[in-house]
Amino acid sequence: MAKLSEKIGYGMGDMSSSMFWKIFSYYLPIFYSDIFGLTLAQTATLMFVTRCWDGISDPLMGVIADRTQTRWGKYRPYLLWFAAPFAIAGILLFTTPEVGNQVDYQGRLIYAYITYILMMTVYTCINVPYASMLGVVTSDTQEKTVFSSYRMFFAYGGSFIALFAWEPLCDFFTKYQPLSKVESNADAWQGAMIVIATVCFLLFISSFLLTREHVKVKQNASLGNDFKYLLRNLPWWIITGGALCTNLFNTVRGATVAYYFKYYIGENAHINLGVAEFLFFAGLFLAVGEVCNMVGVVSAVPLSKRLGKKSTFILSAIAMAIFSILFFYVPMNNAGFILMLLFQILISLFTGIVSPLVWSMYADVADYSTATNGTSSTALIFSSGSMAQKFGGAIAGAAVLMLFDAFGLVPNAASQTDTALLGMQLTMSYIPAAIAIIMALIICIYPLTTHRMQQITQELGAASHS
Repeated sequence: MAKLSEKIGYGMGDMSSSMFWKIFSYYLPIFYSDIFGLTLAQTATLMFVTRCWDGISDPLMGVIADRTQTRWGKYRPYLLWFAAPFAIAGILLFTTPEVGNQVDYQGRLIYAYITYILMMTVYTCINVPYASMLGVVTSDTQEKTVFSSYRMFFAYGGSFIALFAWEPLCDFFTKYQPLSKVESNADAWQGAMIVIATVCFLLFISSFLLTREHVKVKQNASLGNDFKYLLRNLPWWIITGGALCTNLFNTVRGATVAYYFKYYIGENAHINLGVAEFLFFAGLFLAVGEVCNMVGVVSAVPLSKRLGKKSTFILSAIAMAIFSILFFYVPMNNAGFILMLLFQILISLFTGIVSPLVWSMYADVADYSTATNGTSSTALIFSSGSMAQKFGGAIAGAAVLMLFDAFGLVPNAASQTDTALLGMQLTMSYIPAAIAIIMALIICIYPLTTHRMQQITQELGAASHS
């Protein structure tokens, strides 16, 4: 039985990653189009190309991590080695070079590609080994779900802090920039990222200090066999498809929110609850979602114990689809704003349930590989989950921006056309709903039920004592 401090320490690692990931997913598109100065088409292409590279690099990092041997373990030392590069790359990503004698607009685009590729590469170098640790912190399948729940609870907690604080931080730094509005915004966004990056660095160091690797995994297969076993692993294909859909769902909605509030709802909208009135803005909407994600994560363990991981996953995906469709029909008034928050709460509860199940099911897939092939490529298997996240983010982020461009959205325009507004409505409702339905259908054929995993755990236990 692992110590509580180890579970908390493991959670701190994804708290750090998620603070960056949510800022990248939800605010980086509008940063590039409205502050950095790229067109929607340039931003879409940039995000697709860089995230595709990021997805390809994940399995490579998985192979490297599986073959790492240190006194701290196989995967844990990467938290120490890459904590500082992680923070520095994030700051560079949100740094806007001056346009003029020193850097022209083409140079700014090149800078964006270089810094985004750098950030995603460093993210891979620290996040793939971190995720793979779930396979070696405990041998018990139910305790892996507990570890995964700690991970996602802290992840959503970090996301809440980052998303809720982001706009206030930008506003804070804007007040102390005696420049034009665009220049002031650029420097303010860089200042906000410096604050976030510092916190992320400290969290990764804390995660390294508090965690331990207790399970020694066999790594006898050649590199060629690693990939051969992976490609023959049917449960891996299925859960990777499900993981791809979960990130498609989250990124489509998340990448739309900043645009949706700026151009569809308006930047000065308020919610009146009778006893209180408050500003209704993107950061609040996203932060409420993160809190509800945390509640969903806590619910995942008892629900999956009662219903099984597979059934819990499918039912959650169906609920996500239903509430997403209903989101399309909310009116643009005070009652509608309250309904938007309600649907965000419900959708986020179910996405919170799904999130730890994905990683816990990848841990089960690693155990299945060990039982079937006699060797476990833990990091390679977990890197595929990260790869699915990256490709999901690449496809969804680029598709959202291309859709906005096709519907005629004009960055920083005082008003938008009806078709542009319709595009934003669809990316908040029917499009993610369709993705959730596909997700449920994919997981329906996942074969590693609770009963099957009990058999695998017994087989591995018997093999370890033979």
